[in-house]
Formats: sequence, structure tokens, C-alpha cells
Amino acid sequence: MDGRILFLPGDGIGPEVLLEARRVLEAIGEIRGHRFEVIEAPIGGRALERFGDPLPDETRALAVEVDAVLVGAVGLAVRPADGTQVDASRGLLDLRQLLGNHANIRPVSVPAALVDRSPLRPDRVRGVDLVVVRELLGGIYFGPGGIEDGVAFDIEMYTEAEIRRISVAAFEIARARRKKVTSVDKANVLESSILWRRVAEEVSRDYPDVEFSSMLVDNCAMQLIHNPRQFDVLLTNNMFGDILSDEAAVLVGSLGMLPSASVGGDIGLYEPVHGAAPDIAGQGIANPLGAILSVAMMLELTFALQEEANAVRYAVNRVLEDGHGTADLQVDGGPAPVSTARMGELVVDALGRVGLARARGSAGSVAATNGAGGNQC
Repeated sequence: MDGRILFLPGDGIGPEVLLEARRVLEAIGEIRGHRFEVIEAPIGGRALERFGDPLPDETRALAVEVDAVLVGAVGLAVRPADGTQVDASRGLLDLRQLLGNHANIRPVSVPAALVDRSPLRPDRVRGVDLVVVRELLGGIYFGPGGIEDGVAFDIEMYTEAEIRRISVAAFEIARARRKKVTSVDKANVLESSILWRRVAEEVSRDYPDVEFSSMLVDNCAMQLIHNPRQFDVLLTNNMFGDILSDEAAVLVGSLGMLPSASVGGDIGLYEPVHGAAPDIAGQGIANPLGAILSVAMMLELTFALQEEANAVRYAVNRVLEDGHGTADLQVDGGPAPVSTARMGELVVDALGRVGLARARGSAGSVAATNGAGGNQC
């Protein structure tokens, strides 16, 4: 047994995309001779409806006993009989906190096969290869908040230690890539950003080989569209990273393409960045590639199976180069879209055709490149 993995299908399209991710995991296991034990448990809206908790005790207990966790999607709001509304995405926030994963890694690169499918001009997106390193356990999502006497409030709070550890993570990743970190803040207005900028600059002095700069978040949002190739590693707080990584999905053409890894604790958490998308759930049109590429990140970062991770990325690129795409990647005059299940089958077939030998050296690690790249929060 090479490892135990907790699959949390979750809500909406989550079960559909995770089914295809599991098929790819099993296929790479057969090709390379690995065997993974997969355990499933509830999270999100379905868990809330059944257990009254978006992260029930059973799921909590399993999450701390496995080697890795893979989430499909969460986010359906459930309205109990008393009329209150509970946001099921709280289950995901609680899971990240349970596992102690303070660093969220979201690679964004544009495969050559998708350059013409991006809504941006080809010269803008060709060669884009960046990583958003997002602080995940602090900031406004975890600060005090509430509604009192008609006043709503959410408080952004960061400690120097929290900023320092996510900054170190970003610089370590950049050191293995193109050696450039851009720290994103709103230091012209927010006290939390003033501290963020100061600590990030202090950490940068320990990495003289890495180019460092700070950029205001509004300018960064503009630059991601105007000149995205300037970026290597974007260092962000929780909320800015959530928003900017979704914006960066436009470069690839679809949120459905982007994987992510949440690390920093003993157990890695992997998930596509898209949300539950209940409007298309059950229709068989969701893009499973974000989930499949999250499997590649898991193989690399948790199980240290670099060649296997590269093989999955190579297979995804091969399928895209052959012209296949789900409905979200369809362009006028292009081939008809394939279903969620068919996309999974095509990736499995490509794995069998390309094997590991051709994948060696064809795609780098997360630190170097991800090969291919609504929000789950």
C-alpha cells in the first residue's frame, strides 16, 4: 500500500469531477505499480443536510489519519427549517484549519493548446506560467465578524509570524522557479497590509538571489490581464489570493482547468479551485481537469512521485493538443465538446499511450511549472 487518500466529493459537480480524478489515479497506479487506498466521506452541503455539520466528526477523524485529502467541491447553502442559512463552505475552511495547511499553492499556466481558447489575445497569454501562494488560515476569513444592530463587520487580522511563514513558502517556491516574488497588498490604506509589506520585505533579505517587489492589489489585478507574463510567484493574503487566482483563471480560459494544493501541515489537501456549480451538476458537462491536475500535485507533493505527476500532466496536455475540451473550453468553430466522463477516459487513454518514459522531463514540478492549469473559497 503506497498511501491512504480521503476523497471528499462534496456538492454539485464535485462527485462528477472526483470520479474522473479517481480513474486517473487508479490508472497511473496500474501503470507504475502503486496501490492507493481511497476512502470517501461527506463534506459541505450534503454533510450539513445529513449530519447538521458541513464537516462532521466522521470526516474530521478520517482526515487526520490519511496521507492526503482530495476535495471535489463545496459551497451549497443549506436553509434549515428554522429559516437560518448555513454556508456549507465553512466545512472547507474548518478542514484547512484542522489540517494546519497555511499555504495554498495555485499554479496557473497556459498550455499551448489553450492559447487560442483564452478570451485574451494570444500574445498576452502565450508563455504565462505563474504561481499564486496564498495565506490560508488568517485574514478576514478567520477574523471576528458578525451582524449586530444592522451593522455587519468582518475584521482582517494578521500576526507577523503568519506573514513570515507564508512569505518563506513563497520565496522557497520562487527559488526553484524563475526567482521572482511579487507581494500583493493594500499598504496605502490598510494597517494589516502595512505589516504585510514590512514583514515580506524583511524575509526578502534572506533570499538575495530572488528578485522581490511589492504591488498594490488593484494594480496587480490590472497587470494580470495587461501583462501576466511578468509574474512568477504572487504572494498574497487570504482574500486577495482568493480573488486574484480566480481572475488568473481567465488567462487559461476556465476555472475548471486550475488545481491547487494546501500544505504546511502533516497532511496535504488538494482541490480544483472551482466551486460546486449547482447549475450544471448532473449534466455531465463539468471540466474534470482541475481535479485531475490536483491529483498530479498530490502525487508530487505528498507521495514524492515526480515522474507519475509529470505523466498525468503530460497526458492532460496531450488530450488538449488533440483538440478535446469540455463545454467550458469550447470555441466557435471548434470541435464539439466532450462530456466529463469522456474527458476522464481520454486522459486515462493518453496515460496508456505516452507511458512514463516520454513523460520524464516533459513537465516540471509544481515549483517549476504545472504544465496546465466561482471559487471554492
